[in-house]
Amino acid sequence: MDMVKMGSFLAELRKERNLSQAELGEKLGVTNKTVSRWETGTYMPPVEMLEELSNMYDMTINELLSGKKLSTEEYKEMAETNIKETLKVSAFSIKEKQEFYKRKWLKDHVTLLIFVGICIIGVAIAGIVIRNAWVSYISLLMLVVAHCWRNNTMMAYVESKIFDAA
Repeated sequence: MDMVKMGSFLAELRKERNLSQAELGEKLGVTNKTVSRWETGTYMPPVEMLEELSNMYDMTINELLSGKKLSTEEYKEMAETNIKETLKVSAFSIKEKQEFYKRKWLKDHVTLLIFVGICIIGVAIAGIVIRNAWVSYISLLMLVVAHCWRNNTMMAYVESKIFDAA
């Protein structure tokens, strides 16, 4: 899918109906800058806007994505290609979603993590002060358990957000 070609086609369709970018934007509830970005191929219109544009211009979404009016044979050819390309452009990858939700979980739990860290450091210092090796070993065990807990709960959160949301 050629976004520049699609954008030029959208501009052509708008001009055929004697609409300015501002007028089209007003009809769709977006700014003229947004319309300009679509028409230059900088951004792709979201699905709901593609539907509005297809109704407004009496075209199929497939034709809008292809950047031209399509014959019956071309329509069938382009349908699958356009769907695949649209999904690539509009969707985050699983890796991007994982990173986003990991950062979100860490941000939401930062105070708890700091508290657990302070407790572990406190136990380690207490072991050193009272000169008891077992207390120091317990702090190492607490560190391992805290790390496992953090990793497991964070990944359970990430997986639920990515896979259960659909």
